[in-house]
Amino acid sequence: MNKLLKKALLIVDRGSREPEVRLELQNICSIAKRKARYDYTNYCFLEVVPPFIEEGIRKCVDSGADFITIMPYFLYPGMKLKDSVKQSAKIGQIKNVNIVITKPLSYHTIVTDVVIDRIYQLKREHKIQFSDSECDILLIGHGSSDKCARNAFIYTVNTLKPFYRNVNFCFLELDKPDINEGIKNMVLQNDPKIILLVPYFLHNGTHIKYDVIMDVDEALGKYRFKNVFMTKHLGVDEKLVDLIIERAKEVEKRRIDLL
Repeated sequence: MNKLLKKALLIVDRGSREPEVRLELQNICSIAKRKARYDYTNYCFLEVVPPFIEEGIRKCVDSGADFITIMPYFLYPGMKLKDSVKQSAKIGQIKNVNIVITKPLSYHTIVTDVVIDRIYQLKREHKIQFSDSECDILLIGHGSSDKCARNAFIYTVNTLKPFYRNVNFCFLELDKPDINEGIKNMVLQNDPKIILLVPYFLHNGTHIKYDVIMDVDEALGKYRFKNVFMTKHLGVDEKLVDLIIERAKEVEKRRIDLL
């Protein structure tokens, strides 16, 4: 690997107006810079609010970077991921910048480990005495019209099944079952002792703050099951940063050795 190259890592997120999302991304960039010794790390957004991808790449170049690794920071290989990859590749080509684009976060057991950590934290904080084999888990995903996104989500669901009594899934929007159906099925079909809800979201954005909570509360009001707890979202986690770095190394070595 060429040690003289100044390397940048640019994380491309979907985009959010919530200040907590920016703070989480700043923290992730800081951890990645420390752990992988990038010369520069930053984030940008695909949509919603700036900085957008073009500005993110420009800032990397302005920092003096000779080489930019772009990480599409998505849990699913859906339409938003594809848009971010296409835009990044096009802008890099137009600006004649040395870039590589990593795989997203999907299809990796590190994500499973983070979900298990969130469940463990929840049980500890609420002093839940049920063993894992007595707990029913419901993962709440965002949802997508893209079948590839659904398949990636179900992959994580399946990797969790060996550890808990029952693991199922539902979606906030764009796919079925929705949250109402997901909770209904858990309560009426599985005779649970306890249900632990896992919001499968990267950030503390609008969906976590409002939408998921509203739909969960509405469903629980219908089906009157009281022993329900919800974990935190995935958020800032060193394990996720390790996955970012692993994905980056997968594509960097092949390209950098040629420069």
